Amino acid sequence: MSDWGMASDEGFFDEMHGYGQQIRTPYQAYHELLSEIDPARLQRQSTKAEEFFRKTGITFNVYGEEDAEERLIPFDLLPRIISAKEWRTLTKGIEQRIKALNAFLHDIYHRQEILRAGRIPAALIMENEAFLAQMVGIDPPGGIYTHIVGTDLVRTGPNDFFVLEDNARTPSGVSYMLENRETMLKMFPELFSQVGVETISDYPSLLRRALAASAPAACSGKPTIAVLTPGIHNSAYYEHAFLADQMGVELVEGQDLKVVDGRISMRTTCGFEPIDVLYRRVDDEYLDPLNFNPDSLLGVPGIFDIYRAGGITLTNAPGTGISDDKALYSYMPDIIEFYTGQKPLLKNVETWRCSEAQSLQYVLENLSDLVVKEVHGSGGYGMLVGPAASQSEIEAFRGKLKANPANYIAQPTLALSTVPVLTEAGLAPRHVDLRPFALVSPQSIDVVPGGLTRVAMKEGSLVVNSSQGGGTKDTWVLSDE
Repeated sequence: MSDWGMASDEGFFDEMHGYGQQIRTPYQAYHELLSEIDPARLQRQSTKAEEFFRKTGITFNVYGEEDAEERLIPFDLLPRIISAKEWRTLTKGIEQRIKALNAFLHDIYHRQEILRAGRIPAALIMENEAFLAQMVGIDPPGGIYTHIVGTDLVRTGPNDFFVLEDNARTPSGVSYMLENRETMLKMFPELFSQVGVETISDYPSLLRRALAASAPAACSGKPTIAVLTPGIHNSAYYEHAFLADQMGVELVEGQDLKVVDGRISMRTTCGFEPIDVLYRRVDDEYLDPLNFNPDSLLGVPGIFDIYRAGGITLTNAPGTGISDDKALYSYMPDIIEFYTGQKPLLKNVETWRCSEAQSLQYVLENLSDLVVKEVHGSGGYGMLVGPAASQSEIEAFRGKLKANPANYIAQPTLALSTVPVLTEAGLAPRHVDLRPFALVSPQSIDVVPGGLTRVAMKEGSLVVNSSQGGGTKDTWVLSDE
């Protein structure tokens, strides 16, 4: 029997050990099994997992780096475990947010009641680069704007979950969630026969079903679905190809599509075939050179006109990026209450809007204690983690903040929960977040029982983004109490 003790990270809630050395209930069955596994086997399986990811081609690109094609996301073999009760709480909160987001998107592209009511500033919407004026008055098929949503969550205590952001534009990472599970099943099949874990393998079929359920009025018979990718040089190309393959649909690029008889059609060996639903992984700006960026070579000329006329469903709908805006995030409690009549079930992180003079003053005075983010930023770029930054970095950021305060929001440095990871020296705590994925159709919201757990592989680091050295874990949602 192996001794799987772990050095504690003082002051942080550990999801396996709590605040001490007691094993928390969700981890008890797994811990008993883990204690029977030879540490040398774990290390061997860890090496095998890396080889598997490399052979499968599970890589991602970091723009501007020459070795981008070869970058692997580190994978840790110890799962992150969530109880059935905890998951039900999260699911209810995510469903509430998604309903509110869809209602909000419909409202701001139609009557704008929330602006009339003064619940959020009109300028935040009307002057926002993510607001797509061309979407005003358009009703997406089935009334759904956000078909695929990735909600970023963090945990700070036994019952304390916070939403970091709502990814309603083109949330990525689901392929890693599925491949992580596949790898764990290969490496430790015996664990799954002894610990009741909810399955996530039906995600591709659920995705296909959600997309098909949102087919446009022009569709006759079984909907034809395709995935639109910018191409092989995109950082998430592996995921685009993976999802198309898993769903059994075509992976297409803009050059494969054109307008034929009022429909968007794709080139096949039998001529052009109409597409009913296009899961697009191309940003709004590049979607249609006739309606948006005229220099785009990634999109399809005229596709937005066909969409406006009800000839195709685009998922997620154009213009959903406004709901990803980090300045808008601070108004989410108001948005939820306005459209649902309920208080948020999941908390927001306290947020200072630097566009407001009083908040800006506070942020400038407390930069060393705060996390400051660009309102349209992603991937961990363009942000300041005050406690981890040098004085010169803080002063340089102070200049950027003063020059363009509306471009930033600030949040406290959260005491992110830790989970054990396997290191050469044994188990050690590392900070994590969680991105569960939800699939939305006119009939239902399905929150897949798992998600992408991102882990800060560097000791003490709070930055979990893969582009900044973060790794991933399999996420187990227990099927019983």
